[in-house]
Amino acid sequence: MGEEELRRSPEVLVDHLQDLVLKTEDVKEMLDELAQLTARTLSDPAIAFCSIILIQKKKQLTIARSDDSAALLDESQYRAGDGPCLSAIREQRIVHVPDMVKERRWPAFTEAAYEAGVRSCLSVPLVLEGEAKAGLNLYSTRYRGFTDGEISMVETYSYHASKALRLAVKISQLAEANANLMAALESRTVIDLAAGAIMAQNRCNQETAMKILSIASNTRNIKLRDIAASVVESVSHDPSVRTHFDS
Repeated sequence: MGEEELRRSPEVLVDHLQDLVLKTEDVKEMLDELAQLTARTLSDPAIAFCSIILIQKKKQLTIARSDDSAALLDESQYRAGDGPCLSAIREQRIVHVPDMVKERRWPAFTEAAYEAGVRSCLSVPLVLEGEAKAGLNLYSTRYRGFTDGEISMVETYSYHASKALRLAVKISQLAEANANLMAALESRTVIDLAAGAIMAQNRCNQETAMKILSIASNTRNIKLRDIAASVVESVSHDPSVRTHFDS
């Protein structure tokens, strides 16, 4: 599938983005593939490289780029806490820097960009859901490197890319929630097994058994789940005991 076809046909682009979500195993891989696809699809002799910044809960940062040079510019923004991409993400609007020499808002970023050969840049927010936020960055080696027509094309592209990334983030969140649930169920099962063993050995009720486990956990400064696992192991004489929820 040629990049020119992707540029001309939104339907082809949407299909390709959906395939991207399906074939990648996690959000980071999807972002890396999306950055490469973006660089190819929006290819222009003056566009040096592109990158995507994804900020999720607890300010977890994921950066993908089509070229390692983009990483230095994105990381300089994140260290300073400001820059065109972060502004685009925060304000949910396109940020266009037509001339790095004349730009005064982000001196640390513009200096790093100029040294990297970048003369202009375009940052576009990718609309996600909940706490997740993202932005697409395009860096050009040409002053005023983005015409109105090119900016409009990038807007259209980012609209479709946002949908694909939104789906990838949602899938990742569901997978994480499922893993957390399974871990909680497994931990609860081990604790219940240990409480049952203590009830049998001490002829006590469940409340007393749980107190015994809690006291042991606090005294030894060991997680309750780990204390429970050691009790189950001592009773079964089998360190490989698996709960019903183990895969």
